Amino acid sequence: MHTNLYKTGWFTHADCHLHEMGLGHPECPERLDAIERSIATSGLRDLLQHREAPLANVDDLTLAHSTHLVGRLQDCSESLLDPQEGSRTRYAQIDPDTAMNKSSWSAVLRSVGATLAATDAVMSGDLDNAFCAVRPPGHHATKDQSMGFCLINHVATAAKYALERHGLSRVAIVDFDVHHGNGTEDIVAGDDRILMVGFYQHPFYPYGGARYQAPNLVNVPVPAHTRGDVVRQLVETQWMPRLHEHRPELILISAGFDAHREDDLGQMGLVEADYVWMTHRLMEVARLYSQGRIVSSLEGGYNLSALGRSVEAHVRALAGA
Repeated sequence: MHTNLYKTGWFTHADCHLHEMGLGHPECPERLDAIERSIATSGLRDLLQHREAPLANVDDLTLAHSTHLVGRLQDCSESLLDPQEGSRTRYAQIDPDTAMNKSSWSAVLRSVGATLAATDAVMSGDLDNAFCAVRPPGHHATKDQSMGFCLINHVATAAKYALERHGLSRVAIVDFDVHHGNGTEDIVAGDDRILMVGFYQHPFYPYGGARYQAPNLVNVPVPAHTRGDVVRQLVETQWMPRLHEHRPELILISAGFDAHREDDLGQMGLVEADYVWMTHRLMEVARLYSQGRIVSSLEGGYNLSALGRSVEAHVRALAGA
């Protein structure tokens, strides 16, 4: 019988399954099904504290985003909910990769609601850490623009929320998705209260790589086919010194699993053991400065088998199971 060392929350909501962007789109509801299957068959489900993600307050979205963007997405949602007589439109196209259906706005509010509720729970000591099994993802959404499968940036919103609503002085965001978290970078660049560390395949979507040279950003480009040993080395040499220097009171993870070697949307070579290793290193930092507080939220990961296994490995590490 496995026992946990940590009280780990599992935040999700059925609304996150209902957002979809059309047949054949890689960012599909089946991603959550694959994760839930893996958690169930691994025996991990019974070790987690299951919580239903609440709807975020729309005002909280403006901690990270312009009122213009929030209003535009709401307008798109309204147009889909109340189609004009004879209209057969199922999707509002936001950018070439990104669309909304009539359920997308509630999925967005649940995704942000999950990260904010998880932040509340770890701040109160109710949970030690948490994983948010939510979609759509968020880390490409900039202050003013939805893009790259992402509508609203839930991790960046949670960082601002922790600072503004919980009165923290220092938060860290860690992004290990294969794609550069350009939206998060756009929102937090120059805010010295937030340290953002990440790696990303370059050159790759979003083209151009890091756009800001702000001192609070440590986003490390790596070439295609980079394997786990190289990533571990850059974590040790580039992330860890800055994390120790920053002494974050909360660590937020943009947990994308598309740097896995089986994922066709990226060309990197990570495996489950690499995600476990990174999780353990971040937990060490959290134990030193953050009372163990970590909130991890799903971003990318499109090979369903690899995604399920990787999330299970990551969450098992968080739970200390």
